[in-house]
Order: sequence, then structure tokens, then C-alpha cells
Amino acid sequence: MAASRKKLPPIIINAEDHKRLTALASSALERVPDVAESLLSELDRARIGAPGALPADSVQMGSIVAFEADNGFAKQVTLVYPGEADIEAGRISVLTPIGAALIGLSVGQSIDWQDRSGKVHRMTIRSVTPQAIPGKV
Repeated sequence: MAASRKKLPPIIINAEDHKRLTALASSALERVPDVAESLLSELDRARIGAPGALPADSVQMGSIVAFEADNGFAKQVTLVYPGEADIEAGRISVLTPIGAALIGLSVGQSIDWQDRSGKVHRMTIRSVTPQAIPGKV
């Protein structure tokens, strides 16, 4: 019998990100199968929305996300594509366990994610700042 899993929160992703992330995760299956499969699983269950129709507090690519973990750890990060990742600058790749867990969540939602050592953590989204659109002020 499979281990019981907590019900996953509903998530929403814009169509362009969904398409790009599906291609990214599919191409990463051989290099990082665990994370790629986790991201594909999230994408499979996501509701797809038009960019203008998404809730402002939902985590999309480029969003600045503040979250708190069950152990009291709190962090603010920007969710980015792998080539833009920089841990020192707080730019977390969507192709990491925590990045894959963040995509599509909204403020107040919680999700369990497994770190690379296999330990399960629960995090809750505290705030989301949408991506700044280049050229707009």
C-alpha cells in the first residue's frame, strides 16, 4: 500500500509558462529525473489560465515569493528558469525540489516538498509579488 499523501492544493499556471516548463522538465528527465518528474506532476494537475486572468497572488515564473517552512524557516526567493538561477541572489530554479513545489501556488496555500536528502518539509506561501515586466514601470 502506498504511503498516504496529504491532498495537494489546487494550482494555476499561465499557458505560456506551462508549455515552456513542460518542455524543460521533459528535456531534464535524464539529468535530474526526480525533480523533472515532480515538476511534470505539478504541471499535469495545474489549471491553465490566460496571463491576464491569473490571480495576482499566484506563483508564476519570475514571481517574488515569501514562504515559511514548518520548522520556522522563512525565506523570500524569486522563481526563475535554470539558466537564471543564483542562490546567493535568492533566485531559485524551477528545476529544484522547492522550485517545482512553488509553481502555481497562491498566498495561504501549503504544500509538502522533499529536499535532496529525502527529508519532507511543509511550506506555506506568505506573499507573492508578480514578475516585473521589462520596459513597464
